[in-house]
Amino acid sequence: MSFPDNKLTVRSSADLATAVPYLIGFHSGDGSIVVIACRDRRIVFAARADLPAPGSPAHHLRDLTAHLVPVVQRQQPITDLVIVGYGAQGHIDPALRGVGDAFTAAGLTVRELLRVTGSRIFSLTCGDPGCCPPQGTPIEPTTSLVAVHATVAGLVARPDRAAVASRFTRDDSTGDGIRHATTEATARMTALATSGSAAVYEAGVHAIRSALRQHDDGTGLTDDEVAWLTVLLTHRPVRDLAVDLTQPHDQHVTFWAEVTRRADEALVPAPATILALTAWRCGDGALALMAAERALQIDPDYQLADLLLQALHAGLPPSAFEQATTSTQPNPSNPNTRTEQE
Repeated sequence: MSFPDNKLTVRSSADLATAVPYLIGFHSGDGSIVVIACRDRRIVFAARADLPAPGSPAHHLRDLTAHLVPVVQRQQPITDLVIVGYGAQGHIDPALRGVGDAFTAAGLTVRELLRVTGSRIFSLTCGDPGCCPPQGTPIEPTTSLVAVHATVAGLVARPDRAAVASRFTRDDSTGDGIRHATTEATARMTALATSGSAAVYEAGVHAIRSALRQHDDGTGLTDDEVAWLTVLLTHRPVRDLAVDLTQPHDQHVTFWAEVTRRADEALVPAPATILALTAWRCGDGALALMAAERALQIDPDYQLADLLLQALHAGLPPSAFEQATTSTQPNPSNPNTRTEQE
């Protein structure tokens, strides 16, 4: 079984359990499942979800599968699924079987149900003690050959979701500097806006190109540069230009994560949404989801983040979202274009 782009090959259930954190970007905690969709033994999609707590009403698991099944079905053509659950046997095994039955009823082939408890993996579907002993198979999540190959291939498995979020969550120790810089940038924006929307757009063109070039050259942005960029991104054509100029590679994910982390809180939605789009285009669904949620936490009415979050929850590919939004791009020189945050 191979990862997309042939980055990694797994040959056993233990290999797969070791590889899953690199596939979703972090180590899943107990009480969660990962549904892995395959096409001719190549992994094409993975979805992670939290299971209902032990003792929850049965309809909670049915509600979860009612969401997961259509999400996975949209990834067609797929040939089979592997479902991995994390936690204690009494909680995970019944949930795994319930989720597996739901996918089977929907016409999808479930090849394996696997439970990871501590540092061992157990198969609920293989009865051969030679390959799937009843006492489980040991896994080595950080020192195995699969983990080494994943690291060499540039894949990252962070300890948990909080570690993913820490990439773009603000560091309050630098708060005073960015607040002062944002106040000055806001005044500068107010003065510039008197010259019209086209002037704001041209300033945005320069700021975005300059900032991306500095990052690519290894030069960090000052607080003044971050503040000016994030203020300009409140102008929708500038934000959309930033989306267009950002490339789907890890360096630009890192760039927008830094800008989001350093931005004044009120200005977080635009860079967080660009971060989410960039991470999504790079295949990092976990980071994309959390960045979009962060944008909406600050501004629940931020439309692009809301649309993006809906697409992520629906399991749509980035191409479908891009096609849906391209036709609605505004005219950059339209003087009546309003900012999305005021």
